[in-house]
This record gives sequence, C-alpha cells and structure tokens, in this order.
Amino acid sequence: MDLGMIGLGRMGGNMTVRLLRDGHRVVAYDRSAAALQAAGEAGAECVTTLEELTQRLTPPRTIWLMIPAGAPVDDTIARLLPLLQRGDLLIDGGNSNYRDSQRRAAQLAEHGIGFVDVGTSGGIWGLSEGYCLMVGGAAAEVARIEPVLRSLAPAGGYAHVGPSGAGHYVKMIHNGIEYGLMQAYAEGFELLHAKREFDLDLAQIAELWLHGSVVRSWLLELAARMFAAESDLATLRDWVADSGEGRWTVQEAIELAVPAPVIALALMQRFASRQETSFAAKVVAGLRHQFGGHSLQRAE
Repeated sequence: MDLGMIGLGRMGGNMTVRLLRDGHRVVAYDRSAAALQAAGEAGAECVTTLEELTQRLTPPRTIWLMIPAGAPVDDTIARLLPLLQRGDLLIDGGNSNYRDSQRRAAQLAEHGIGFVDVGTSGGIWGLSEGYCLMVGGAAAEVARIEPVLRSLAPAGGYAHVGPSGAGHYVKMIHNGIEYGLMQAYAEGFELLHAKREFDLDLAQIAELWLHGSVVRSWLLELAARMFAAESDLATLRDWVADSGEGRWTVQEAIELAVPAPVIALALMQRFASRQETSFAAKVVAGLRHQFGGHSLQRAE
C-alpha cells in the first residue's frame, strides 16, 4: 500500500521501517534532515515539503500523521487541506485529545476527506514487537487502511473500537491505567529498597515476579532490566513528566462522575516529583507546630 508518513520521531521513524519491511511504499516527511536521512536509508522516499509529499502519492491518498498533539496537528492539517482532494484520508496516530479528533473528523468531512484516529502504543519496542493500535473512524475508512494496520500490529494487536474519537479515547484511558500501574510498582520497589536490613536485590525480585506471579507484566520485565543495569538508580533524577493523557483521563473521570482515585493520585505524584520544595509540606509542618508544639526544621 502507498502511504505518506509525516513525522519521523521515535515512533514515526520506527513505524516507517516496519512498514517498509512489510513491502509498503512510504513517502516520508519530517523537518529534521537526520530523520529523513534515516528513513531514506531504510527505503522510504523522502521529501522536504508537504506539497511534494502529496504530489508523490496517487489519489486517493492516505497520509499518516505521527506528530505531537495539539497545535502541530491542526497546523499540519491546515497546510495539507489545500493540497488534498475528495476521497483522500488522514490518519492521526499521535496522542491527540479525542475531542480534537472528533472536531477534525467533522472538519475534514466537509471537504470530502476521511479521518481515522489511531491510538498507538508500543513505544521504542514497537519496531520489533509491533504496535497496539486502537482505531476510531468510519468502518469503510478503517477497512481501507487494514493492510497498514496488519503490518504495524502483532497478531490480535489492532481493533476498530468505535466512531471518530473512539481510538484516541481508548488510548487516553490506556495511558491513565499505565500511570496507576507504574505508580504501584514504584511504591512497592521503594518499600523494598528502604528495607536495608534485608539488602534486597531489586533486579532479582523483579525477575522472580515475572514467573508465575499475579503481578507479572511487560512493565515489570522492563523494571527487571532497569534494576539489572543500575540497582539503586543513582544517576536518575526523581522528576517525572506527564504528556497529557493522564490529565485528560482524570478530567474525564470528573465529568462522568466515575471514581478513579488511583489514576488521579498517580498523576498528582508526577506533579509532586517536579517540586524542588513543597509549600504544602511547609504548611503541614507549621500547623503541627502551632497546635501541638511539634519540632520544626528551619531553612538555612
């Protein structure tokens, strides 16, 4: 199948390679010369403008966007729109907000252009292991891109989950669950690490739990690998980013009045990790001193 790929970062670049290996023709675009060179060496036809990308593809065109969520997606669609024609199809495989995907699908439909939102999971391991693809859109448009979905996903690794926006909604909840899982593992391993009298080997325990334990998972496999490389993680900062999906999941829980305390607290812990000092902790310390005369540690 002929496909345009816009965005050749860690995900888009590896997806391009996987598609090429399965015999697809990929016309690739990225603002980075190095990313274009890597894609070209893998066999992609590389272009330096969106105009050239659309010209290289035979209508009806299929173009996959693998770029950061938000304004970059809207800006790229605005630049592509004058270059496209009725029957063309855009795919957003990034981590867009599902409401944005619904809006974009409606906007493009006014021009006779299809839109499919694909929640994509797999990270840097997707090249070798395949990507889990959560697909939203019209049934005919999803069927049209099935050859690409089959090449990117492992067996059983893609599904048409619903109409426009559903793919990114399912991916949003997927990432919210991921927040909670990682936080639970993190707290458990911190408890193990703190029990100095046992001198526990965290890599050994993580590896042990991969065999028959009810908490075994791919995340635990990655933890075992991480602790084997650096048992005390001394070179890492205790600073954790969030890329948006966790916030959106918590906001959705509030709007739907669905209790999601674990995911919400996992998100709050990421915020806490970025504080050099905690004003809230100062308030608690001060209040304990006020009502109970408890000791205070003064800043130097």
